[in-house]
Amino acid sequence: MKVTVSLIKADVGGFPGHSAVHSKLIEVAENFLKEEGLDTGLLIDFKVLGVGDDLQLLMTHTKGVDNPEIHELAWKTFKKTSEVAKEMKLYGAGQDLLSDAFSGNVRGLGPGVAEMEFTERKSEPMVAFMMDKTEPGAFNLPIFKIFADPFNTAGLVIDPAMHQGFAFEIWDILEHKRVFMKAPEDMYDILALIGAKSRYVIKRVFPREGSPLPLDEPVAVVSTEKLYQVAGKYVGKDDPVALVRCQAGLPALGEVLEAFAFPHLVSGWMRGSHNGPVMPVSLKYAKCTRFDGPPRVAAVGFQLNNGKMIGFADLFDDPAFDYTRQIAGFVTDYIRKHGPFEPHRLPMEEMEYTTFPQIRKKLEEKWQEIK
Repeated sequence: MKVTVSLIKADVGGFPGHSAVHSKLIEVAENFLKEEGLDTGLLIDFKVLGVGDDLQLLMTHTKGVDNPEIHELAWKTFKKTSEVAKEMKLYGAGQDLLSDAFSGNVRGLGPGVAEMEFTERKSEPMVAFMMDKTEPGAFNLPIFKIFADPFNTAGLVIDPAMHQGFAFEIWDILEHKRVFMKAPEDMYDILALIGAKSRYVIKRVFPREGSPLPLDEPVAVVSTEKLYQVAGKYVGKDDPVALVRCQAGLPALGEVLEAFAFPHLVSGWMRGSHNGPVMPVSLKYAKCTRFDGPPRVAAVGFQLNNGKMIGFADLFDDPAFDYTRQIAGFVTDYIRKHGPFEPHRLPMEEMEYTTFPQIRKKLEEKWQEIK
């Protein structure tokens, strides 16, 4: 059976400030998806979550990716919850809904989207990752480690079903191009690109010849929507999401999670203008507080059963990640002491779509030529 898993998110209003999602918005979204999605047969299953100030809609169905009905359902859910957020005077209500002109797809309208269609296996474990206060390229390092780093994923060395490696679909999100590359043979070229995480982003990962899985069905997908490219100005960070399949010819669940045991530096944080460590947290602590952060990543795991999500595990709710969180806290202290100086503040070229150009314009007439 082919099933589609869609993870679509948007900031429809923060509580308080940009820290979290109010429980009322989750309740409204759940009721709407039940009535308009589950009861009508459009959806097989769904779950509504809040990570940081983003409302997360995790849905399963048989309509395929980029389906107009599914995207319209998500759009209407966000519109309805943003109306409630405005009534409650929540901060940034409807922030990610950049247009009223829905035309069959939420891509380009503000929300972030990660979707994959695939043939459900005998056992289909999956993880949905949700980040807040950062950019799509924040997933580059962990996704690379999961599917290409043998020091992270032992199966690349000892599992015959994975020994051939994986294929990466990488997007140039500035010039809107893509390239397909293979690991391990293209590893250095892959790293040359994805190390520049503000421009080159891993979009999908596919199996390769020798895998027991269909080669044209993705095993990981990341949202790549850039809000500033849609709005033409800074309206909030992109807060990416990702879906990753596990086990039986793919990295084991523990190998997938191991990639987040290092709190790597990402861009975003306060006002979308600072670098900081991404901290793996439980859903309980998926609210951004200190300096509107630090950037967070939450992970929920489930088993698919004919499209139904069986169980729901809060995977970073585990003391095994306490040390990672301690390191993230130490790095937060260290880098915060830089204040407005780089490398805590982003380099100038990455500040162009924040509010910083307004400051520069204000000072234009004060500059004098040096003779």
